Amino acid sequence: MSRIHATFEGLQRQGRTALIPYVTAGFPFPDITPELMHGMAAAGADIIELGVPFSDPMADGPVIQKAGEQALAAGIGTRQVLEMVREFRQRDSKTPVVLMGYANPVERYDLMHGQDAFVRDAAQSGVDGVLIVDYPPEECERFAATLKANGLDLIFLLAPTSTDERMRQVARVASGYVYYVSLKGVTGAANLDTGAVGQMLPRIRQHVQIPVGVGFGIRDAATAQAIGKVADAVVIGTRIIQLLQAQPRDQAVAAAADFVRGIRQALDA
Repeated sequence: MSRIHATFEGLQRQGRTALIPYVTAGFPFPDITPELMHGMAAAGADIIELGVPFSDPMADGPVIQKAGEQALAAGIGTRQVLEMVREFRQRDSKTPVVLMGYANPVERYDLMHGQDAFVRDAAQSGVDGVLIVDYPPEECERFAATLKANGLDLIFLLAPTSTDERMRQVARVASGYVYYVSLKGVTGAANLDTGAVGQMLPRIRQHVQIPVGVGFGIRDAATAQAIGKVADAVVIGTRIIQLLQAQPRDQAVAAAADFVRGIRQALDA
């Protein structure tokens, strides 16, 4: 049983919603990411999504784009991200870690280190799942099988525009959970319609038997609480990145942990 599956199973027994914060690896300081991960886990994060910096992140809004650019300028690439996960695992063997990113860094890593090197090294580093934004399900069945053989889950995005056929395609290869993009647009967009999310999730669950997380546009405790009533997980990224932008080095971890703690309390209320 994967760490992701075990986490959701435990939360479901408790009647609780998973909290999944997102941070860009290497932001806002190149060496801070493992500390941030530990701080958020201690504050109530159930799974951590770690963004792999990329120069052309088409699904990300300006806030996360700038965070990625800053991390890239500091020399953070896929190898450094895997080292961060390995460092995190030295003290935390429980909290699942999902790498979120794009096909280009994965395929470049394999070109440099050999076929399937990314999956091998991710597994050895302690990664539990990957979400590759621009890998459509019909084109990555081999990738999904390689991940599964190494104990990793492959997570897919679904959107308000996803057809029933697309949901069925995702259901054939997805594991861990699926990530429902709650609105049209990029990360950090506003005007989240919680009612529309509530109407869409039953349709998704007709085709997808694994947990459904919801993200894009969740910015505060009240919205998280509303989404948490209908979703299996709440994903928050842009608001955390915005918060970190304003923090000096010695206050960044505490600020992120305090925010995550507030969301956790709202979800459990």
